[in-house]
Amino acid sequence: MMFEKVRDIIVDTLSCDADKVTMEASLADDLGADSLDAVELNMALEDNLGVAISDEELANMKTVGDIVNYLEANA
Repeated sequence: MMFEKVRDIIVDTLSCDADKVTMEASLADDLGADSLDAVELNMALEDNLGVAISDEELANMKTVGDIVNYLEANA
Protein backbone atom coordinates (compact mmCIF):
# COMPACT_ATOMS: atom_id res chain seq x y z
CA MET A 1 0.00 0.00 0.00
CA MET A 2 2.79 2.45 0.86
CA PHE A 3 4.54 1.56 -2.40
CA GLU A 4 1.49 2.54 -4.44
CA LYS A 5 1.24 5.91 -2.68
CA VAL A 6 4.95 6.60 -3.17
CA ARG A 7 4.77 5.45 -6.81
CA ASP A 8 1.92 7.83 -7.55
CA ILE A 9 3.74 10.75 -5.93
CA ILE A 10 6.93 9.94 -7.88
CA VAL A 11 5.03 9.71 -11.18
CA ASP A 12 3.34 13.06 -10.52
CA THR A 13 6.51 14.80 -9.33
CA LEU A 14 9.04 13.41 -11.82
CA SER A 15 6.63 12.99 -14.76
CA CYS A 16 7.95 9.49 -15.35
CA ASP A 17 6.28 6.29 -16.51
CA ALA A 18 4.63 4.36 -13.67
CA ASP A 19 6.01 1.11 -15.12
CA LYS A 20 9.56 2.34 -14.41
CA VAL A 21 8.82 2.94 -10.73
CA THR A 22 9.76 -0.27 -8.95
CA MET A 23 11.20 -0.94 -5.50
CA GLU A 24 14.61 -1.46 -7.11
CA ALA A 25 14.49 1.64 -9.36
CA SER A 26 17.26 4.16 -8.76
CA LEU A 27 15.89 7.67 -8.44
CA ALA A 28 18.80 9.14 -10.40
CA ASP A 29 19.79 6.38 -12.81
CA ASP A 30 16.41 4.84 -13.66
CA LEU A 31 14.03 7.74 -13.10
CA GLY A 32 16.28 10.66 -14.06
CA ALA A 33 15.91 12.62 -10.83
CA ASP A 34 18.49 15.32 -10.17
CA SER A 35 19.06 17.16 -6.89
CA LEU A 36 16.26 19.66 -7.58
CA ASP A 37 13.88 16.79 -8.37
CA ALA A 38 14.86 15.16 -5.07
CA VAL A 39 13.91 18.31 -3.15
CA GLU A 40 10.58 18.56 -5.01
CA LEU A 41 9.92 14.88 -4.37
CA ASN A 42 10.70 15.30 -0.68
CA MET A 43 8.25 18.20 -0.43
CA ALA A 44 5.56 16.20 -2.27
CA LEU A 45 6.06 13.20 0.03
CA GLU A 46 5.87 15.41 3.11
CA ASP A 47 2.74 17.21 1.86
CA ASN A 48 0.91 14.08 0.75
CA LEU A 49 1.89 11.71 3.55
CA GLY A 50 2.30 14.09 6.48
CA VAL A 51 5.85 13.02 7.29
CA ALA A 52 9.08 14.96 7.69
CA ILE A 53 12.18 13.64 5.95
CA SER A 54 15.44 15.28 6.97
CA ASP A 55 18.00 16.31 4.35
CA GLU A 56 20.41 13.76 5.82
CA GLU A 57 17.88 10.95 5.44
CA LEU A 58 16.95 12.11 1.95
CA ALA A 59 20.60 11.98 0.89
CA ASN A 60 20.69 8.28 1.85
CA MET A 61 17.65 7.40 -0.25
CA LYS A 62 18.88 6.15 -3.61
CA THR A 63 16.03 3.85 -4.66
CA VAL A 64 12.26 3.85 -4.49
CA GLY A 65 12.58 0.99 -2.00
CA ASP A 66 14.70 3.17 0.28
CA ILE A 67 11.88 5.73 0.41
CA VAL A 68 9.17 3.12 0.99
CA ASN A 69 11.17 1.38 3.73
CA TYR A 70 11.89 4.69 5.47
CA LEU A 71 8.24 5.72 5.36
CA GLU A 72 7.03 2.34 6.63
CA ALA A 73 9.44 2.58 9.55
CA ASN A 74 8.78 6.24 10.37
CA ALA A 75 5.21 7.06 9.35
